Amino acid sequence: MTALAPYLAKFLREHLPRERNASPHTVAAYAHSFTLLVRFAAERLKRRPTDLAVEDIDPKLVLEFLDHVEESRGNSARTRNTRLAAVRTFFRYIEYQAPACLDQALRIRALPIKRTDATLIDHLTKEEVQAVLAAPDPCSLGGTRDRAMLHLTYAAGLRVSELLSLRIDDFPQPSLATVKILGKGRRERVLPLWRETQTVLRAWLAVRPSGQAPELFLNRNGGRMSRDGFAHRLALHVAAATRTQPSLADKHVTPHVLRHSCAMHTLAATGDIRKVALWLGHASIQSTEAYLRADPAEKLAVLSAHASPTIQKGKFRPPPDALLAMLGEVRNTA
Repeated sequence: MTALAPYLAKFLREHLPRERNASPHTVAAYAHSFTLLVRFAAERLKRRPTDLAVEDIDPKLVLEFLDHVEESRGNSARTRNTRLAAVRTFFRYIEYQAPACLDQALRIRALPIKRTDATLIDHLTKEEVQAVLAAPDPCSLGGTRDRAMLHLTYAAGLRVSELLSLRIDDFPQPSLATVKILGKGRRERVLPLWRETQTVLRAWLAVRPSGQAPELFLNRNGGRMSRDGFAHRLALHVAAATRTQPSLADKHVTPHVLRHSCAMHTLAATGDIRKVALWLGHASIQSTEAYLRADPAEKLAVLSAHASPTIQKGKFRPPPDALLAMLGEVRNTA
């Protein structure tokens, strides 16, 4: 039997950050997935987590774990696929580290992901975005910080991890005209900033406590702002903005919705999906196509380019064969 703990520790502490150059957020997400898996396997096999072997994590147990993620924990199919992606990545690593487990690793890597509905993205109108950006109190320290965070998230279309990892030296001093972002997959991009965004950033830098964490945005204890902390602050400001924009009450506004809103407004302004992909830092334009599906203006342009079809009156003819009749019924009810 091959002990699981040493290989899992090396995978998380050395392989991901050093060899694959994964971000701390990615490593933390993988660690959380394996925390759930190890606890599930230990309970199912009646062993301590440290006594588990690589051979214990077989395809059957992985499938049972994925069902547990959806049914018992109430997670979505997308979360299920995220957990499976972490397991498959680990067993790709195991193929080379423990050749005795090669067959097991190949069978686990062959487990298919679950298909999910391609739902439309959520985004805000320009009026709703403006109300959210104006909600923080500029006369308080927290409000000045929050206004800068919200402006920058929307203006640059940032992921939460990108926003919270920003440092002061990622901006050219003293102009603050651009920002250098280290995005997903360790890809860097440089984006220009609106003058209004530069103004709220200067206001925050003027009152930002010195001698604290190196990150640009700090919590009230002087440490780096957390994802949950930013989401909490956003929820407070959305609630305040609802008084001036009642339509916000019907929307679930998360930090990523600000990124989606930036993308939708950029697409409406430029009409070029490639520029949206460049702005957001997408590795593939396929990731950006979701905004085309959510943009009604693009569909109206297609509709106006074609004349409506001329529909002629037809006459129904029953299928001449019982098999064809059955196939027609199935087709009509599918």
